[in-house]
Amino acid sequence: MVQTILILAANPQGTKPLRLDEEVREIDAGLQRAKQREQFVLEQKWAVRPRDIQRAMLDNNPSIVHFSGHGTGDEGLVFEDEIGSAKLVDGEALAGLFELFAEQVECVVLNGCYSEVQADAIAQQINYVIGMKKAIGDRAAIEFAVGFYDALGSGRPVEFAYKFGCAAIRLAGVPEQLTPILKKKPNIEKTVSIEEQPPITNEPAPEELNDYDREILTNLLIRSGRAEYSARKALCIRIGIEPNQLGFLRQSADADFALELISHLHNVDDKRALCKICSELDVFFRRSKYSADLENIKSKLICK
Repeated sequence: MVQTILILAANPQGTKPLRLDEEVREIDAGLQRAKQREQFVLEQKWAVRPRDIQRAMLDNNPSIVHFSGHGTGDEGLVFEDEIGSAKLVDGEALAGLFELFAEQVECVVLNGCYSEVQADAIAQQINYVIGMKKAIGDRAAIEFAVGFYDALGSGRPVEFAYKFGCAAIRLAGVPEQLTPILKKKPNIEKTVSIEEQPPITNEPAPEELNDYDREILTNLLIRSGRAEYSARKALCIRIGIEPNQLGFLRQSADADFALELISHLHNVDDKRALCKICSELDVFFRRSKYSADLENIKSKLICK
């Protein structure tokens, strides 16, 4: 089924200029090259006023709505009025509108500063809403948006795309990967249709690794020598990731590289690569005091 992504952009007179055109251009370029590009249509609305939001929802029937612009916390998101000045719209007003389209809209992205308040309100009606829990810089906002839609365009679900967007911020060397926050509709599991439910299986589902698990993998990666500069590219190839896509590959310290690699694989939910790292470490630590920790981690990941 073709999904329409509706982008609503506003940068009123008297507000700080934002690189909204670059954000939208990069999103469009990513979708054009995506594996499932035929599944997405991108609609753009600029200098958006409150009534423009209503009309765009009626005219485009979007399944994903993306806001690019300013946020002010409790006071609302910043749109434009009839003369191009700032016009605030609060979260309850937006939630009331989205309630009317709750059956068709799957996700709302509020790519503006301090938009967590509005995300909380809208998430009472919409399955997935992404907001920003504090101010976010232009570069981080663009990196998140591009990563998020690249993942969607490859066929990944919203929760994975959110993690991928956060990982993209960190890979770009911007320390704002914790700013985007994903909100889910209460009791969302009950709203998933029968067609969307995963097939019944007797196999257990993989578990998330906790902080201790990731610390163990990081420390063992350093001890094994696999995090040394001369060994990094070969390691990445063996675990199935492209070295040139890792901005932290050239980190001078082994500890920095190991921490970044394990954090990246966790953020993008690449359990297969984490399992391959466990296999690498097994060679060194199978009969050591760390063997039980490795077995526990492999059990959580359901490594084959």
